[in-house]
Amino acid sequence: MNCQAYGVTVADQQHPDAKRPRGSDIQWSRTLIYFPIVHTQADMGNLGEQVTRATLRQAGQRGLQRKLKAIDQVWTSIETALKHLNLPYDQVRLYQDGLPVCGREAELVRDLAQEGSRNHLLLQRLMSRGAALMGTESGDLLRQEYDLARQHLTASGGLRPAAATARQRALSAALLVQRDQFIAHRINDTLKTGETGILFLGLLHSVEKYLDRDIQVIFPLPRPRL
Repeated sequence: MNCQAYGVTVADQQHPDAKRPRGSDIQWSRTLIYFPIVHTQADMGNLGEQVTRATLRQAGQRGLQRKLKAIDQVWTSIETALKHLNLPYDQVRLYQDGLPVCGREAELVRDLAQEGSRNHLLLQRLMSRGAALMGTESGDLLRQEYDLARQHLTASGGLRPAAATARQRALSAALLVQRDQFIAHRINDTLKTGETGILFLGLLHSVEKYLDRDIQVIFPLPRPRL
């Protein structure tokens, strides 16, 4: 698939870590448009209020407002970029951070959209144009991630032993790798020849190294800095 039809210059937007085919006999056969994202409070469900309180403790009210404004700008940039891609949405699959393979994907997106999540409102708009929503993550790994995040937020109000902090960071890093591998495997298996995937994935993730070599990865926007 020719990405120049989307108004994206591959030489400028190809991520340096994205896999490239080796040998002249291998051609790009699938495209993945990758948007690194920042989660809003609405995306975080039950953890949203705890994250907001932690931000207030660390940065104060002004810091919180700056962060919220920056997140809002990220989503405005993503929405604008998508408008200019002119994708054939009947050949597009949507992959979403935090969306488990469960058979209830559309319902989960609807619920978060009703909570005001710009991410999930955008998914709904793309689905209405014909894009196919795909379960993207392992439910078991997401539950582990949720438990770790809750433990961290519960403990962040007080002092913790350095060993406990280091152990939690190591667990989080290992879990992130497992999630990236699962997400990449899911894309490899479900994105068909000639199709385009759109991936919305948090800043800490890095799935490129696990994708099949015939998948061309495009970053329409620079990675956000908050």
